[in-house]
Amino acid sequence: MIKIEEILKGIEIVSVSGTKSKVISGIEFDSRKAQKDSLFVAVKGYKTDGHNFISSAIASGASAVICEILPENPEKSICWIKTDDSAKALGMAASNFYGNPSSSLRLVGVTGTNGKTTIATLLYRMFIRLGYKCGLFSTVCNYINEKELDATHTTPDPVQLNRLLSEMVNEGCDYAFMEVSSHSADQKRIAGLNFEGAIFTNLTHDHLDYHKTFDNYLAAKKSFFDLLPANAFALVNADDRNGMVMLQNCKARHYTFSVRGMADYRCSIIEQSFGGMGLKIQGEEVWTRFIGDFNASNLIAVYAASELLGAAKKEILTVLSDLHPVPGRLEVIKSPGGISGIVDYAHTPDALLNVIDTINKIREGGVQLITVVGAGGDRDRTKRPKMAAISAEGSTKVILTSDNPRSEDPEKIIDEMEAGITPDLKRKTLRITNRHDAIKTAVMLANKGDVILIAGKGHETYQEIMGVKNHFDDREELKNALLFK
Repeated sequence: MIKIEEILKGIEIVSVSGTKSKVISGIEFDSRKAQKDSLFVAVKGYKTDGHNFISSAIASGASAVICEILPENPEKSICWIKTDDSAKALGMAASNFYGNPSSSLRLVGVTGTNGKTTIATLLYRMFIRLGYKCGLFSTVCNYINEKELDATHTTPDPVQLNRLLSEMVNEGCDYAFMEVSSHSADQKRIAGLNFEGAIFTNLTHDHLDYHKTFDNYLAAKKSFFDLLPANAFALVNADDRNGMVMLQNCKARHYTFSVRGMADYRCSIIEQSFGGMGLKIQGEEVWTRFIGDFNASNLIAVYAASELLGAAKKEILTVLSDLHPVPGRLEVIKSPGGISGIVDYAHTPDALLNVIDTINKIREGGVQLITVVGAGGDRDRTKRPKMAAISAEGSTKVILTSDNPRSEDPEKIIDEMEAGITPDLKRKTLRITNRHDAIKTAVMLANKGDVILIAGKGHETYQEIMGVKNHFDDREELKNALLFK
């Protein structure tokens, strides 16, 4: 319970009518969840406008409303707070309601198209191994110390986010590591949070169904860095041309990492196999269980952030050498007969290209790469032909299949993918809409020593078809099929 005047600290207010001394029981932006004496924040969303549900929230017991547009005849019993930015106000109000928990631990955010989950998760595991209590917000799972919580979004909504941060503080967490999606930055879900550091991985083709243009996508990522305070650190990938863009007008301390050239933190690959790779990090050699140039980039980012947070070089390298890949990220599954199956979350053209290039650098002549790939429904359609083309160009055989079709017809999604494959590459391309059958067929086509890549869903344990999530796990499917090979 907290007074409205305390909730409004730091929020840019246009006007207030009614008493600010009222006590609020909770904050809601979904009118269906409004309860007695709650504060309802009317946010203009991507699909709906919360202003249309103010009366519904009041009917459910809300006694205060934050909005951008006041009703024509506002109820006098309600405390009305007008602001120019309800989304930003929601984040700040949620932070105030829960006692500004992000200021009571060391919060680090990771943003970019690819690598967010790996970096955030490995930082969480790193500092757990170093003896600290930590929290994690990721696409795969959220953690409060060792307690596992389901993750429904890459970055939770502001109320859930601050509630979980508050729980982390209550559990004695020293650090929290968070994936910061472009959606969350654009929707200002992170408003009111105090970040000690921000990490930028890369920026490639993704989420244009939401952002419409690449410039908007870039601006959403950059807005995260623009908000950093001077005492925070900004760590960016110098190998991505957008890395330096993130640092423009950023008040935080600037640092760079690279696997290709000059940077504050440097890493190079010495050798690699499907079992792992040897790296040279800041002049020191270390063997890791990861493979791929992009994972070398992820690991140097983890090293750099760990050092910037005060960990010792020797301790960091020792832990790095023992860390395991994140579930569904280049996860290798071996068959009794010597076939290597790889499950990866790659669902963008760039991520898919990185994975296929990594496999092709390791596989020897005569070894087949059989790729099973689909594309999600109700998402950016322009990447579908690109992903099919990348798969066909880099693989021995390709099977186009269903991913999460959601409300779309999977056959039409595959049609759009297939449009990207040139006539000369169609001879090695198959269409098998049923994902189970596609994986089974890939295994049947493989011989001893061959590599099978199942791309797109990674850690996910469901397949969404016509609004229904059915149990489906690529790793389970692949393991079961490989038992007979």
